Amino acid sequence: MKKVALVTGGGRGIGRAIARKLAEQGYDVAVNYQQSRAVAEELVNELRQAGCRAGAFQADVAEPDAVKAMLHAVEAELGPVETLVNNAGIALPGGLFQDVNDETWNRAFAVNVGGMRNVIRAVLPHMLHEKRGSIVNLSSIWGLRGASCEVTYACTKAAVVGLTRSLALELAPSHIRVNAVAPGCIDTDMVRSLGRETMDALAQDTPLGRLGTPEDIAAAVAFLAGEDAAFITGQVLTADGGFIG
Repeated sequence: MKKVALVTGGGRGIGRAIARKLAEQGYDVAVNYQQSRAVAEELVNELRQAGCRAGAFQADVAEPDAVKAMLHAVEAELGPVETLVNNAGIALPGGLFQDVNDETWNRAFAVNVGGMRNVIRAVLPHMLHEKRGSIVNLSSIWGLRGASCEVTYACTKAAVVGLTRSLALELAPSHIRVNAVAPGCIDTDMVRSLGRETMDALAQDTPLGRLGTPEDIAAAVAFLAGEDAAFITGQVLTADGGFIG
């Protein structure tokens, strides 16, 4: 039986590339989305046409009850989740720390950190029972280095690093691996919204001389999720073209 992989925020951008990569590697893929139903279903149809068992499942990962309902639906259609990719997250417009209101701060943590907690808690009982599983969380180079005028976002992604490393130690005796990928500047809709001049500057600041692609990150995630990384846990793989050294 194939392993079932759940990719949160899997309909667009990096999540979409991750879902495709895992499907290529033989996983059955559950694509989570919050609002972009049409985009998620389009991806699922693509994966099915390529011979993959796949489904689209709606949930706001910040809502524990919605996550539980989503997981029940995934299990009913595809089976228990053995590989979790926590990709869902929100990016915030840059701004000074003192200008960030409570609503923005709380929502960022509710999705970027609380969302990961909610989904991990939902999939963990099966993994613990089977004493196997793989979890890959998406952090960011800004969670490792920090970024001026990006305090809120950087804080949430730094928390993901702490979650990953601590949970890896806690779950290692149960043979459940927990790792993270920290993307650099990636050519996604979020980065494109900054404008061509900023994109060119980010590419110039990247030692490899280009922005990363969603496929670059998908390859890193797939490696950590799979058996080639069977002896790797508690690690944060930086995929940034050398941006932060």
